[in-house]
Amino acid sequence: MRKNIFVFFILLTFYSAVYSQQITYTQPEQQDSRALDFQIIGKIRDNFLIYKNIRSNYSICSYDNSMRLLNRINMNFMPEKTLNVDFVLYPDFAYMIYQYQRRNTVYCEAVKINGDGKLLSDPVQLDTTHINFFANNKIYSSINSEDKSKIMIYKIQRKNGKFNFTTLLFNDSLQLQHESRMQTDFDDKKDMFSDFFVDNDGNFVFTKGNKSSTKDFIQDLSLITKAPAQDTFSVNTLNLSGNLLDEIKLKIDNLNKNYIINSLYYTKRRGNVEGIYTAVWNINDKNIVTQLFQNLGDSVRSVAKTNGNNKTALNDYFIRDIILKKDGGFILTAEDFYSQSRGTPWNRYDYLYGYPSFSPYNYYMYSPYSYGYYPYGGFGGYPFYNSMGEQRYYYNNILVLSMDKTGKPDWASVIQKSQYDDQTDNFLSYVIMLTGGQMHFLFNQLERRTQLLTDQSISGTGKITRNPPLKGLDRGYQFMPRYGKQVSASQIIIPCIYRNYICFAKVEFP
Repeated sequence: MRKNIFVFFILLTFYSAVYSQQITYTQPEQQDSRALDFQIIGKIRDNFLIYKNIRSNYSICSYDNSMRLLNRINMNFMPEKTLNVDFVLYPDFAYMIYQYQRRNTVYCEAVKINGDGKLLSDPVQLDTTHINFFANNKIYSSINSEDKSKIMIYKIQRKNGKFNFTTLLFNDSLQLQHESRMQTDFDDKKDMFSDFFVDNDGNFVFTKGNKSSTKDFIQDLSLITKAPAQDTFSVNTLNLSGNLLDEIKLKIDNLNKNYIINSLYYTKRRGNVEGIYTAVWNINDKNIVTQLFQNLGDSVRSVAKTNGNNKTALNDYFIRDIILKKDGGFILTAEDFYSQSRGTPWNRYDYLYGYPSFSPYNYYMYSPYSYGYYPYGGFGGYPFYNSMGEQRYYYNNILVLSMDKTGKPDWASVIQKSQYDDQTDNFLSYVIMLTGGQMHFLFNQLERRTQLLTDQSISGTGKITRNPPLKGLDRGYQFMPRYGKQVSASQIIIPCIYRNYICFAKVEFP
């Protein structure tokens, strides 16, 4: 009997060693204080690259597979007041695209770097813009197609009550393919754009919504596209049948040549969330393939709610991720979030449409990479919501819906979690790791008065598995999973804080 127990524990230890996720940390560096701004660039060959900025010091750090620092390359060519930095990653190199201002001119430039963070080219000027003294100087944004064959730089400026779009389409060698200048109407108080995207063919796409008032949801919606060589917008109005929409999430399905639009919807103003609105637009046919208002019934609401009744169960949920499936369907995740502030009650309308509203002069509105780290006192990953006084953030359950290509749900699952923190939400929410046919949800959970990084996964049929504790959860490290980035088929980099320093942890899945 003792022999059998001994063999069992040997097998259990072997199983844990083989199948547990392994965590490896970078060493704390003196210059990487909590005031550090950073971007996880990704993996080039065998190295992991991270961009770091503190005050006017800019550098790129490369790490080996053991997360040992190989190089810290100072970007001395970058001006002191660089406004923002984006990266386009390829297997052997990356482009760094940045903008800065000198006098009354804003410059947009790019350089090419290798896996050590070293320059492979001199800075190349992509565009310049003259601005007046009072104008916002963060005017450029960059996006790239899924296959990285297309890179687009765009800017939006107001003139004579109109919005003037300028788009510059480049290939993967940063050779200019086409430049367009277009004009469109825009009412700051009623109109709002979604994120902007470029597909693998070079089409520029986004949505424009219209509200009846500042404190209201979207009552009219249009899908707006521009072909690569076209110099005008094509406006495609969608029929909402009197329903009202929440924040719009647009996704490009390059494989099936579709644009997928998702939103939570309401049937009346100040009503409850009824369910999910889905519209699929086919790129080739230039027409709606499917449009559906899918009511989510009590079976979903009863497990999704954290408190209250079923009618209000979805009112605090926000759509976070859209993950595509090969057959044209997709998986949608939504998270229960709200906050409380002394002197200012929680208001979903303010959170979505409050200061600085959906102004085209807010760079982060347009950047799909704005979900970055903000030091204490900042806006967290959501720069649109602002409130005064002491703030407590709540991030609770995650609703996961598997939808077929018509927008109907195949299955629904809910990952139960309960998180809150005061003054910052940097350690809350979750990150998704896709590996081995599983969606892993990594988030902090309070275990015996200690916040531990936990892993719950969902299979292709919706089955939830609570996985064993991750190996290497050293005490003293506070993870910020929401700012993590998957860098390979089996690896994800997650920033964390150790004492007063920002470090990075590589989590490796078997």
